[in-house]
Amino acid sequence: MSTNPTPSDTAADPQSGAAPNAALTVAVLGTGVIGAAWATGFLAAGHTVTAFDPADGAEARLRTQVESNLAVLAHDDAASVMERLHFTNSLAEAVGDADFVQESGPERLEVKQAMLAEADAAAPAEAIIASSTSGFAPSELAATAAEHPERIVVGHPFNPAHLVPLVELVPTPQTSAEVVERSLEIYRSIGKKPILVRAELPGHVTNRLQAALWQEAYSLVERGVVSVADIDRAISYGPGLRWAILGPLVQQGLSGGPDGMRHLLEHLGPPQEVWMRDLGRVHLGEELTDKLVAGVDDELEGRDPVLMAKQRDEMLLELIALKRRYGELP
Repeated sequence: MSTNPTPSDTAADPQSGAAPNAALTVAVLGTGVIGAAWATGFLAAGHTVTAFDPADGAEARLRTQVESNLAVLAHDDAASVMERLHFTNSLAEAVGDADFVQESGPERLEVKQAMLAEADAAAPAEAIIASSTSGFAPSELAATAAEHPERIVVGHPFNPAHLVPLVELVPTPQTSAEVVERSLEIYRSIGKKPILVRAELPGHVTNRLQAALWQEAYSLVERGVVSVADIDRAISYGPGLRWAILGPLVQQGLSGGPDGMRHLLEHLGPPQEVWMRDLGRVHLGEELTDKLVAGVDDELEGRDPVLMAKQRDEMLLELIALKRRYGELP
């Protein structure tokens, strides 16, 4: 395996401050933690951002958060980046000349539908409108849009969204191939690694994968098989280390040796099926919730959660930079 540095993707790297070939005008609707992270990513990649949020004090909080995010990214020209950040109290004004709209409002269907319908009515016809929703289908979100509902897609990031490259792009059945490809290109232009989700499912894809692991983790805690801390240790010091480098399926392929995935499935597939059929199902009632909360509290006793988050973010940056150095890794 090569360990030589290789050229990065043709997309801009937000940590480097390099701009894409064509700067865009981006509207960010909703400026909480996710919206501020999106604003940071678009700004750091050379785009101009106009943000909207009706909450009192939203502009000041947004500017503080973006400056903090840029500091984490060690952006070398944060002052000029901030000059490309604008704020308005009008959603229609925010999207009026946008090439791309990223909505990150509260995770309530009626709120998102109202915001997206207003954006659809006011944005240029060629603008793409994406929602950061973690679970709603784009067809649901676009149900009240009257102009061009087919251009409303899901663009779901992962926290901390200014650092984690993954974005799930979910189109509706009516979304054109051109809108899909342009959306993918725009996300790549800010250093993201988008995946295309070809069907509308509750929770999209990655949250469903996480939910499968959480379900068994909760079940093991409920049955007293293992502690919360040991579950976290099992993942973070075991398969989680490998999964941060390679995905779970290609990792299986490598584990199969010269004959790859076929060899592994032929030999280990049958016992895996036994394990799958034995996985537990849980209900998050009061008793189990109390067990999980107490377990996490015990694991974190004496630790500073603010410092933990800071160290996590620093390690994420180091890991992402390290992954770029190894050209054979998909």
